[in-house]
Amino acid sequence: MDFTHVNEQGRARMVDVSAKDDTERVAIARAVISMQPETLDLIKSGGIKKGDVLAVAQVAGIMGAKQTSSLVPMCHPLMLTSVDLNFEIDDDNSRIIITSVVKTTGKTGIEMEAITGAAVAAITIYDMAKAVDRWMEISEIKLLEKWGGKSGHVKR
Repeated sequence: MDFTHVNEQGRARMVDVSAKDDTERVAIARAVISMQPETLDLIKSGGIKKGDVLAVAQVAGIMGAKQTSSLVPMCHPLMLTSVDLNFEIDDDNSRIIITSVVKTTGKTGIEMEAITGAAVAAITIYDMAKAVDRWMEISEIKLLEKWGGKSGHVKR
């Protein structure tokens, strides 16, 4: 497997996607944030002093997906057509499972935007609740599924 982000001199480059066809592309990613049960209860009840944690994390995740090319050096700036984040409260394991779904029509994939959206939402939850639980843990940041482009549909 060759690395496409390296030029003939072995230096980093942004891949030329100009010859690729525009296709509809979708990527789904996940992040998980685990916490103390009391912290999860505060988030669910609106008891975090900074405000509605999941509402702010929703907006932050969308903003993160939109800013991916500014954060990850070799990512192409993409015109996103949809970004949606869902939060699943897992009371049994005292955690929130964040799922990010990102769509576009273009020449290159949007896996990084979906992953960034989920990660930024998790980081925002941490930021908003850290005053009551500094030992929250963010984990399982990963791509779950993608389709569009040359590789077609791929599912974990």
